[in-house]
Amino acid sequence: MSLLQKQNGVTLSLEGKVALVTGGSRGIGAATVRLFRQAGARVVFSYRSAEAQAKALVAECGGEDVCRAVKQELASIEDGQTLVAAAAAVWGRLDCLVINHGVWPPHDQPIATMPAAQWRGTLGVNLDSVFGLVQAGAAVMQKQAPENGVRGHIVLVASTAAQRGEAFHADYAASKGALLSLTKSLSSELAREGILCNCVAPGWVVTEMSAGTLSDPEASKRALGLIPLGRAADPDEIAGPILFLCTPWAGFISGEIFNVNGGAVLVG
Repeated sequence: MSLLQKQNGVTLSLEGKVALVTGGSRGIGAATVRLFRQAGARVVFSYRSAEAQAKALVAECGGEDVCRAVKQELASIEDGQTLVAAAAAVWGRLDCLVINHGVWPPHDQPIATMPAAQWRGTLGVNLDSVFGLVQAGAAVMQKQAPENGVRGHIVLVASTAAQRGEAFHADYAASKGALLSLTKSLSSELAREGILCNCVAPGWVVTEMSAGTLSDPEASKRALGLIPLGRAADPDEIAGPILFLCTPWAGFISGEIFNVNGGAVLVG
């Protein structure tokens, strides 16, 4: 069927699809859950500790018939595998895997004194669990019949720090940088099987994670001064590109790093 819907104009529809969004109770994740539901997908999302927010989001998005919250720590390979198994069991399939969760230690930490525990902890959440998620997610998608040649979409959420580095946050930048290479590797391997993997790389976004920096006048001035648009993004402005990459409109896009940062990555 044509992507052009005569009665509704141009649509970004995920009607009949099932999505898993990690870190879905707040910020970019919650915006993505809302947008995917508006596009017609049934959504499973994970949360770690924000139970009240997770329950409220499920209710807002139509209740458990179409939206489910799963409490799951994501700090290891096994955690990622466990979450995919739980999500796929809800509605029996997985069409879209959005890997959005992550940790950014907010304190500046020079590399010379960075504790090994901090390095291991950041990479455990931001990289090890991602391996478990994509490994298990790809296995589920490979068993599904293709629709217009596509079995599923995987979208990794990285950062401008992945491309330009971030002083005093080497653990975070290294973990997100690995996602860029992972995206390209997964594309080279899985695109021929109808699984399209892409990456969205946000810059500063107004979320709880960035609140400490963006609420500080000096720190905010430094951060926003690197953005040609002169402001941080709203979470919906990141969720929109994530949704696009999971629709048929993106059916010929694979292995791309989609920069959504107000032009910041070009001027650093």
